[in-house]
Amino acid sequence: MCKMEAVLLLIAASMLSSVLNVRDFGAVPDGKTLCTAAIQKAIDTAAQTPGTRVDFPGGEYLSGSIHLRSGVEIHIEKGATLLGSPFHKDYQRGTWNSLILAANLHDVSITGGGTIDGQGALVAQDILKLVQKGVLKIPPKSWRPSELDRPEIIEMNDCRNIKVSGVTIKNGCCWVQTYRNCDGMVIDGIKVDSKTYWNNDGIDIVDCRNCRVSNSFFDADDDGICLKSDNRKSRCENIEISKCRIRSSASAIKFGTASHGGFHHIRIHDIDIFDTFRSALALESVDGGILDDVVAERIKARHTGNAFFIRIGHRNLRVPPGQVRNIVLRDFDVEVPAGRPDFGYPFKGPQFSEPHNICPASIIGHRDQPIEGITLSNIKIRMPGGGNPAIAHVYNFDQVPERPTEYPEFTNFGELPAWGLYIRHAKGITLDNFALEAETNDYRVALAADDVHGFTIKGSCRLGRVKRPTIVVHNVKGIHAPINIKWQTMP
Repeated sequence: MCKMEAVLLLIAASMLSSVLNVRDFGAVPDGKTLCTAAIQKAIDTAAQTPGTRVDFPGGEYLSGSIHLRSGVEIHIEKGATLLGSPFHKDYQRGTWNSLILAANLHDVSITGGGTIDGQGALVAQDILKLVQKGVLKIPPKSWRPSELDRPEIIEMNDCRNIKVSGVTIKNGCCWVQTYRNCDGMVIDGIKVDSKTYWNNDGIDIVDCRNCRVSNSFFDADDDGICLKSDNRKSRCENIEISKCRIRSSASAIKFGTASHGGFHHIRIHDIDIFDTFRSALALESVDGGILDDVVAERIKARHTGNAFFIRIGHRNLRVPPGQVRNIVLRDFDVEVPAGRPDFGYPFKGPQFSEPHNICPASIIGHRDQPIEGITLSNIKIRMPGGGNPAIAHVYNFDQVPERPTEYPEFTNFGELPAWGLYIRHAKGITLDNFALEAETNDYRVALAADDVHGFTIKGSCRLGRVKRPTIVVHNVKGIHAPINIKWQTMP
C-alpha cells in the first residue's frame, strides 16, 4: 500500500468517527513544530460530517491562524495547549489578525479543560522588530503597534450558536477574544489570564444578541468584560453576565466606549471584582447610541478605583448625543482604596492627566441630553476620605468642565465637589437604601447634584459619619427626601 493510499484510508476511517485526533493528521505536540496545516486539515475533514469533534490530546501544539468550520467542536483536553506562533507572519486577518478565526459560521464550539496560549509577549517582540525594519509602522499619534497588527486569540464574526467553555485563554497580544455581530452565544466556565501587553481586554462582545457569559474568571490588563457597538444599525441585546470574578487594570465591566448603535436588555448579576484600576461598572453612550434597560445587581467590589460611572458624551459630532435610560443598580457593596488599586500589573493603567482627590461614583449626562430613570437600591460604597483641599477647589458648580468629546472616563472632570456621588444633567434619579461611608473626613460633601429634575431619596440614607449629612445641590427641581436629610442649595 502506498503512502497516499494509507493517508486516504486514515481520513476515510476518521470520518466514520465523531472524534478526530489532530495527531492523526500530522500535528506534533512538541511546542516547536508548526502544526497549522495539520490542525486545519483535521478541522476541514471534521466539517464534512457536522457534529464531529477535533481533539487535542496532551502536549503543546504550535500554530498560526486556523479557521473554524460550521458544525465542528474544537476540544482541547486537560494537559493540552494550543500555542500561538511567536511570529507575526504566521497570522491571517479577519477583522484583525487572530489565532482562531471564524466568520459566517453556525454551531461552532471550543471546549475542554486545556489552554489556548497566544504567547503575546513573544509576538509583540517580533512585531517591534518588524517596526524597526520598516515592515510595519506605528500609527500616527501612537506609541505602540496597531491593534490590526497584534493578533487576538479568538475572533468570531457574524456567527450563530457559539459555545466556548472550560478552556483557559491566556497571553494575548491585543484583545483576547472578540465576537462581532453574533447571535446565540454561551461563554461558560472559562479562565482568561492575559497581562501580556496593551489592550488585553478579557472579552469584547460587539453588536451581539442572545449571549450569556457565566461562571468565568477574567484577569486582564485592560477592561475585563467589554460590550461595544460599532454599527449604528445594530446593538448589543439580550446579554446576561453572571457569576464571574474579575480583575482589571482598566474597568471590570464596561460598555459604551464604542456606542454607535447601543445596548438593550442587559442583565448583570453576582459579580466579584477585585484589584481593578478604574470602575467596577461603567455604562457609557458617547457615539450617539441608546443604552436602555440595564439591571446590575449583587455586585461586590474590593480594591477598585471607582464604584460606577454612567455617562453620556458626544464624540461623534455627526449625530446627536445618545441616550442612557432605565438603569437599575441594586445590591452593590464596594470598597475604594486611597492608593492605586491595580498593583502587580506589568502594564499599569495610565496616570490621570490632572491632580484631584479620590473620585466619587458619578452619573453625568450631556447638557442637551440628560440621563433618565436611574435607580440606586441597597448600595453601600466605602471611600477612603481624607481629601486634600490644597489639590483643587470646586465649590462653584460652573467650574466643573463638560468635556463631552473626550474618551469617557470617570476622571474626565478633574476635581469634583463630592467625595461619594456626583450627579449632573439627569432626570428621575432615585436613591433607595443608599449608604456612603468615608474612613476619614473629607473636605467635600458626600453627595452633589447639578441640573437634576426629579430627585427622590427613600428608605435609609447614610452619607458619611454625621447624623445630619449635607447634600449640595444646584439647579435641582423636584426633590423628595426624608426630613432628616440636610440640603444646601448653591446659587
